Amino acid sequence: MIALAGCASGGAAAQVGAADAVEEGLASYYAPRFHGQRTASGERYDQQAYTAAHRTHPFGTLVRVTNQVNDRSVDVRVNDRGPFVRGRIIDLSAAAARDLRMIQDGIVRVRVEVLRWGEGS
Repeated sequence: MIALAGCASGGAAAQVGAADAVEEGLASYYAPRFHGQRTASGERYDQQAYTAAHRTHPFGTLVRVTNQVNDRSVDVRVNDRGPFVRGRIIDLSAAAARDLRMIQDGIVRVRVEVLRWGEGS
C-alpha cells in the first residue's frame, strides 16, 4: 500500500527505542499497480528495489526481514508508511517478497530486525 499522507517529524530516530528493534508479525507486499507511484518519503516505488513500508521506523532504516516459515531473509530499506491493515507489520517490495518466497501466499509470518536506524522522519 502506498501511503499518501505525510508523517510528522520531530527527531523520530532519537525517539525509537531498543524495544522497537525486533518485531514479529505478518508481512504483505505491494501490488504491481503501485510501481512508479510516489511513496510517503517522496521516492517512487520500484518493484525491483529492496524497500518496505513500516508505520513507525524512520525513512532510511535498514531492516532484515526473515520469513518464519522457510527461514529465508532479505534486507530492505524503509521508504514508505504502512501497512494499514490490522495485524500486518511491514509491506515489502515485489523483489523482497520474491526472495522470501512469499509471492504465492501473499502474506507470511516474519521477524523484522533493525540493522541500522535511518535519519528520515
